[in-house]
Amino acid sequence: MRPRRYPRVCGEARRLPVCGAIIGALLLLAACGSAERDAADPGARASGDRPGRGELRLVAVTHGVAADPFWSVVANGMAEAAEDLGVRVDYQAITTFDMVAMSQMIEAAAASRPDGLIVSVPDVDALGSAIRRAVAAGIPVVSINSGGHAFRALGALAHVGQPEYDGGYQGGQRLAAAGASAVLCVNHEVGNVALDLRCQGLRDAMVEAGGTASVLAVDLADPEDARQRVRGALAADPSIDAVLTLGTAGAEPTLQALVDVGREGGLAFGTFDMSPTVLERTARGGLLFAIDQQPYLQGYLPVVLLTKYLETGTMPGGGEPIRTGPRFVTAETAERVMDLVEQGIR
Repeated sequence: MRPRRYPRVCGEARRLPVCGAIIGALLLLAACGSAERDAADPGARASGDRPGRGELRLVAVTHGVAADPFWSVVANGMAEAAEDLGVRVDYQAITTFDMVAMSQMIEAAAASRPDGLIVSVPDVDALGSAIRRAVAAGIPVVSINSGGHAFRALGALAHVGQPEYDGGYQGGQRLAAAGASAVLCVNHEVGNVALDLRCQGLRDAMVEAGGTASVLAVDLADPEDARQRVRGALAADPSIDAVLTLGTAGAEPTLQALVDVGREGGLAFGTFDMSPTVLERTARGGLLFAIDQQPYLQGYLPVVLLTKYLETGTMPGGGEPIRTGPRFVTAETAERVMDLVEQGIR
């Protein structure tokens, strides 16, 4: 029987059970092997001034629009960590990819004086000022998912996520090894710097292998239009022999487009992120790989890190991002993670 899910305050976050061994390992990561912070840091509170865990309130602000199922897994991780640690996490997300609105949400979250702030940073230029003001106000910040290249400059204590360029580069290497020479990079969220980095990494890997890569912009909120755009791109350039999609919002319409034009299985195809459909096609060879950046951990870990920082003033990472990927799921391993994806924890 699958675990029950529970709604959380201020967002789509839900919680799922996770084994005690994993919890213990994550707590050990936060408490041990850490870089000590000076007691004057915002999170290093004197023992007499330290609130109990039940009084701690963290706020998360992400660009996780409702049309992208990836973010429901991140929210599941946050809700589970909040339950396990006995803290409150308010999860908030923009309804469309609007950086002005997201910056305003971060400002409002900081004005509510939370004990800690968790943010994704898809556009450093647009969101940086709001994040720096939160840090200047003494609010400990951890960034997740996007922004790993800039978290230190923003004043965040840590970043939890996948190096985006590396994910695209390694994906390109795998496609080139499979014989690809001209790859279409399908970007479902134009303006998200993390996705630009993925396409850049793909392009560099293909150029090194003597190939090329081009970018096709689609809208994750309109899968039918995405399907038609992919069909059009393939018809316009018959030399395209491989596709890399940057999330399931691009992968599933692309799979449909390949069926439409009779090329399913006829070109090398990889994607970032996972869904039941993506894994089913991967298991039977329709996709070469799915890149797992472990969104559940991107939600779970920052709650642990901030809670322990508020209690002990310590933070692991040594100034480097805490990597959750890229990990490659292939035909040999896809079936092993299918049930976990359906449960919302992979």
